[in-house]
Amino acid sequence: MAEAGTRETLPTDVLIVGAGPSGLAAAIRLKQRHPELAVTVVEKSAEIGGHILSGAVMDPVGLDALIPDWRLKGAPVGPDVTKDTYHFLTATGDFTLPHALVPPQMKTPDGVIVSLGRLVQWLGEQAMELGVDIFPMTAAVDVLRTGDGPVRGIITGDLGRDHDGNPKSSFAEGIALEAKYTLIAEGARGSLAKRIKSDFRLDREPQKYGLGIKEIWEVPADRHHPGQVDHYLGFPLGNDTAGGGFVYHAEDRKLYVGLVTYLDYRDPTLSPFDEFQRFKTHPSVARLLEGGTCISYGARALTAGGWQSVPTLAFPGGGLIGCAAGFMNAPRLKAIHNAILSGIGAADAVGAALAEGRQHDLIEDFGPSIMRTGIARELQEVANAKPLWSRLGTVAGSLAIGAELWWRAIFKSSPLNLRSHGGEDFAKLTPIADVTPRSYAKPDGKLTFNRAASVYLANLAHDEDQPVHLKLADPTIPIRENLPRYGEPAPLYCPAGVYEVAEEGGATVFRIHAANCVHCKTCDIKDPAQNITWVPPEGGSGPNYIGM
Repeated sequence: MAEAGTRETLPTDVLIVGAGPSGLAAAIRLKQRHPELAVTVVEKSAEIGGHILSGAVMDPVGLDALIPDWRLKGAPVGPDVTKDTYHFLTATGDFTLPHALVPPQMKTPDGVIVSLGRLVQWLGEQAMELGVDIFPMTAAVDVLRTGDGPVRGIITGDLGRDHDGNPKSSFAEGIALEAKYTLIAEGARGSLAKRIKSDFRLDREPQKYGLGIKEIWEVPADRHHPGQVDHYLGFPLGNDTAGGGFVYHAEDRKLYVGLVTYLDYRDPTLSPFDEFQRFKTHPSVARLLEGGTCISYGARALTAGGWQSVPTLAFPGGGLIGCAAGFMNAPRLKAIHNAILSGIGAADAVGAALAEGRQHDLIEDFGPSIMRTGIARELQEVANAKPLWSRLGTVAGSLAIGAELWWRAIFKSSPLNLRSHGGEDFAKLTPIADVTPRSYAKPDGKLTFNRAASVYLANLAHDEDQPVHLKLADPTIPIRENLPRYGEPAPLYCPAGVYEVAEEGGATVFRIHAANCVHCKTCDIKDPAQNITWVPPEGGSGPNYIGM
């Protein structure tokens, strides 16, 4: 937390950190209801949507509530879902779950396949037409606050510092943006949200996370069925590793292919990136990709804790929205609609407070206003799903989840009330001495790839002569503690080749290739020593996703 000091200070009524679906929904709703307000959005990516990554099949209920005529306005969405199938994979087998057995809580009858990046670009255009000020290439690096007082805005990052932090000829000092209320919409594991939750003690049950890895493939027409959606459990992940894959048939012969690995896995030799490569080799997936070309790659952490892990949403001077708060419905693998709904609920609460002449205080109705949008009801319906999966594993857990969701659907209640997820993800790793190390096949360069080839498709842009944005509290811990105990898992859990254990001058060293970072935040979550802190690099740095 910081004060403005000698920095230039610019005022606004409402400041929103993050131009994702929740942040832009909040901005649009505020200007729809209160056009006189000054609403400012800051976004760290070079272009709106550049850091956005999602599957994605969208439940349109959120967009319906925000912009009812979104189709007439030309929102860039893909095909309506025509078929939604759940599969359980063995190494070579594919067992399809009859659609009639899928619990209603896991279905999305009006689902639409979307590129969330493109949709967010369009939402940004709608916001700017209403008079919202949006500033890309602007990283929020600190919270504007005096002592133990309320949040009064943010500090933006400096530009033009060299690797050692010294000003270069292009140096421009960051500014202070002061607001009557500040909404944090950074997405999963945002650096400001992490700090605010700690300082104001907002957390309840620790948040749970998954790492989503996604590729976009362009495939021959005979492999493409617009609107078809396939979800997969089982292979390549073992029974003790939660997660699953997906293939969505989007428009223009595009397939969205991905794997989510929940980060409470125990084996320190597991590599989510390489498990994703294995997923593509399964006969049911490989035949869809045959003759195709991978044209894009990305990775992003996502929230998975559900109802138990939603923190207190309001803090003095603002609140948390979207995946910064954790509104993902993990069994449905849906979060876009809840992100939009949370922005709507937050805007209504903030707008009402400003109409009363208030500022910088705790909005008591902030959380309830968000929950009244339908988020609470939806997350409560599936509250036991992730705890069951964590306790029982993939096979027994999936059966138990299905039975519990059907019980809820029929009897409108549940005999279960699982309040705990059993601890934080980083604490789950087993010492390497207690596991049989995994090995992964060499990629073929056609269906499977290495990290370097994949990261190239993420369109990274980092000035290598800038301060490293992956901070080690103690630089000796990776080799001194993590290596002997866990084999130093950072090079494995990172999907972008940022971390390396190497030999240098006869000594084992830990290297950080920060320019490879795709901003997924996995290291901040999974490092067993909690020694790595992800902070934003210079504004405009990172991936520039196209169509993700």
